[in-house]
Amino acid sequence: MAINFDAALGIEPKALAFREKRGEILAANLANADTPNFKARDMDFKSVLKQSMAPGVSIERTHAGHIAPQQQPVFGANVMYRNPNQVSLDGNTVEAHVEQAKYAENAVQYQASLQFINNKFSGLMTALKGQ
Repeated sequence: MAINFDAALGIEPKALAFREKRGEILAANLANADTPNFKARDMDFKSVLKQSMAPGVSIERTHAGHIAPQQQPVFGANVMYRNPNQVSLDGNTVEAHVEQAKYAENAVQYQASLQFINNKFSGLMTALKGQ
């Protein structure tokens, strides 16, 4: 009998890949904290989860005058611009303390996703050994 890893691991591999990509975006925000007119960006995990649970849902323009989104979807979520609490004088929207907190939160969630995958593989190994 073959093991279906997609069914065995569930959404965790997708969550791990999403957390990795989000970490890259947050690191780019921190790296450009002093770049004039740089706009902080982020991704929403809830939208990725919603799209992975309900495939086929799409956003469409309902009127020819509507502007089409310019973002490229990453894992089914658009990379959005963050609304800052206070924009700097040079137009930069990166708030270092916010980005550091978001990056730390993402790192913890990445580690949790790794642990979930590890636990699932441990369970599979136990089942295969028959213990």
